[in-house]
Amino acid sequence: MWTKNKIAGAFLLTLGHVQRGCAQAVWRTRQLHRPRSSSGPPWRLLFFGSDHFAVESLKLLTTNRNSSETVVASLEVVTLSGNMPVKTFAQKNHLPCHSWPLEVVPGEFDVGVVVSFGCLIPERLINKFPYGILNVHPSLLPRWRGPAPIFHAILHGDTVTGVTIIQIHPQRFDVGPVLNQELFHIPENCTSDELEGALATKGAHLLVDTLMSLPERLVQKKKQRHSGATFAPKIHTSMSWIVWEELTCEQIDRLHRAIASRIPLRTTWMGRTIKLLDFVGKCHISLSDQRSRTVPGSVTYQKESNTLAVC
Repeated sequence: MWTKNKIAGAFLLTLGHVQRGCAQAVWRTRQLHRPRSSSGPPWRLLFFGSDHFAVESLKLLTTNRNSSETVVASLEVVTLSGNMPVKTFAQKNHLPCHSWPLEVVPGEFDVGVVVSFGCLIPERLINKFPYGILNVHPSLLPRWRGPAPIFHAILHGDTVTGVTIIQIHPQRFDVGPVLNQELFHIPENCTSDELEGALATKGAHLLVDTLMSLPERLVQKKKQRHSGATFAPKIHTSMSWIVWEELTCEQIDRLHRAIASRIPLRTTWMGRTIKLLDFVGKCHISLSDQRSRTVPGSVTYQKESNTLAVC
């Protein structure tokens, strides 16, 4: 059900999902000479990331440097071109920041950390990290491997998800051995944005927990099982079309909670394409004329609530 006053003008609106720009700054030169880490923390870290999900892990690593039980001896950042949230955070917090791709001098870092980076890291680069490169993935691997696990967890009605820390594999995403994993129960009516925020925080803390006992975690790492593996492809605009004859109310509700903050749901209204905003939810109404009003896609105006109910 959608509110009437917003449907009428919905086609005039555009998706206001624009990344904010940031002032450019000169990136710091790399510090090639650092004391070598021992067989335990604190570690010399190189962080690979791009978006707001990755910022939460980078933020916790940054504050952890001042902790009495720090796992971070030094911290540098690798990010993609453009005004990435990770790049902005690194510049504001005076972290040495490098553009991708880059080369690493052997012995320069102990551990790499990848969070929402989107690029495969070659084996020759992975091998320059004595303790490998870790990845924070927002699902209970092997379920929802791929670039959009949070969206697909909501879209498919999952009630439980979580965060997994793995060692990355040079040829494929999200298939490396598991070092740490933690469950998260998805609240009822949760949106993908809400779930992303919760898992970003949980993932950051799970990463620090893993780094605290990394040598032991590496000894106890487990291969991912083959059963239960699913793939979470990127969301795209074609997913936003509502076919009233094919989707149930529950499926439309999940679709809205999964993608609408980035791609508004769409349908046709009086011969033109409109965006459906301000979704209210499912409802049960009594229809007086069953013959003319039970066709999927037919609309009933609910005066008392100023909404349009779509069959």
